[in-house]
This record gives sequence, structure tokens and C-alpha cells, in this order.
Amino acid sequence: MSGYQMKRAARFALTPSVVLLFIGMIVPLAMTLWLSFQYYNLLNPAEAGFAGVSNYTYFLSDPAFSQAIINTLLLVGGVLAITVIGGILLALLFDQPMWGRGVVRLLVIAPFFVMPTVSALVWKNMLMHPGYGIFAWIAHKLGLPPVEWLSNSPLLSIVMIVAWQWLPFATLIFLTALQSLDTEQQEAARMDGAGPFDRLIYIILPHLGRAVTVVLLMETIFILAIFAEIFVTTSGGPGYASTNLPFLIYVQALLQFDVGAASAGAIIAVVIANAVAIFAIRLAGKNLTA
Repeated sequence: MSGYQMKRAARFALTPSVVLLFIGMIVPLAMTLWLSFQYYNLLNPAEAGFAGVSNYTYFLSDPAFSQAIINTLLLVGGVLAITVIGGILLALLFDQPMWGRGVVRLLVIAPFFVMPTVSALVWKNMLMHPGYGIFAWIAHKLGLPPVEWLSNSPLLSIVMIVAWQWLPFATLIFLTALQSLDTEQQEAARMDGAGPFDRLIYIILPHLGRAVTVVLLMETIFILAIFAEIFVTTSGGPGYASTNLPFLIYVQALLQFDVGAASAGAIIAVVIANAVAIFAIRLAGKNLTA
């Protein structure tokens, strides 16, 4: 069999999977796009009709939309800052020789395998509860009043929960990158009189540049779609204080039953997510080829 025939056979074998994947992506997107131009309320589906761009106008002019965009950006920025800085520090720590290093690494990575709903419930009921949570117990021992985290600082609470989930991922990526660093380079710098801080700034951090780009790219794409943690803990409140864009779409569709406006919001969310992803991919491409 010639090379052309082998390529043709391989394409033929992959065609069913590609077609199914294409249908699974395009059909829901096409239906969402169509519904975004329709008046469609689940409480009165008989009065459905063409709405033009009024759903987009309504969604974009909703005061909750601007708050949701700000919350989404704050959520992404806060989680990225904690995971990148904390991940680098933990990677530097676990790269040092210590007793039981393998067990400690396994324990640090464990939160990444916990389901988001489960981790949110653990944080809500075992850590942040103002009556019997661990944080309230610590505050009581210090003679301080307990903090109602989910009521007084809802967005910060969500950031802490999501950052706890993604910190192991960042640590693992950075630790892998650190282990590929040439030890002879560090030894030469040490012999030339470079201290730990100088080696960190001029050797270690530049070496971690590509790993940082990968972490930023992967986490940004997933954190933009955070939903379960908000649903389980704050339900977007108080008011819209912890509502991000995906949760606002959920409110429009399943609480206010306005499928048309929710579909318009979903299309807007897809556009924003793709714009962020394209920017991140281009940034990653520049750093990875540098």
C-alpha cells in the first residue's frame, strides 16, 4: 500500500469521529444562536417569535451584566495571582531534598482531583461556616469575632475555593519545569557569588517563563466557566456580588425562564471566551518559541 493510500485510509477511519465531534459542537451552538434572536420564554412558549437583536440589547444593558463581567475578571485575576505565586513558592519548596517528599507531593496534588461541588461544600460547611467552621474556631481561639465569609466577602471566598482547587495543577507544572533546570548552571552562578535571590530572579524565573504561560492559558480557559462553586456556596449573592457571566446566564435561563436572553448571553460569553483564548494562545506561542 502506497503512502497516499495509507493517508486516505487513515482519513476514512477518522471521518466518523470527526463528523460526530463536529455535530456535537455545531448543533448546540447553532441552536443557541437561533434562540438568541427569538422571543422564547419557558412560561409562555406559544408566544415565541423573532426578536432581532433585542435579546442582545436587553442582556448588554442589564446592570447585572456589567457586574458579572467585573466579577468574572476579578475571579480569573485573583485565582491566577494566587496559583502562579503560590505554585512557584511550593514548587521551590518541594524541589528541595526532604524526608517524605513523595508523600507530601501527593497530598499537595490531591485537591485537584476533588470534584468542584464537593470542594465547595467542604469549604462552605467545614471551613467558612461562621458557627462551627475551622476559621470560626481559629477566630474564637484568638479572641476575635467569626467572619461570615460567604456573606461579607462572597467573591473573595469563591476565589479562595477555586484557587485551592487549581494550586496543585500550577505547582505540578512548575515543579516539572524546575526539575528540568540544569543544576550546573545554578552551581556556576553560586560559585560566581550569586545569592539565592539573584538565582531566583535571573535563572529560575526566566526558566519558568514557559511553564507560567501554560498555567495562565489552561487556568484562564477553565476559570472563565466556573459555575458549581458559585451555585453551591453563594448562589451569586448577596445580590449580584458573586455572580459571574456563566451564573448570570443560568439565572436568565432557569430562574427567569427567558431562554432568548440567556442564549444571547451565551453567545456573548462564547465570543469573550474565544477572544481571551486566542490572545492567550498567541501569547503562549510567542513564549514557547522564544
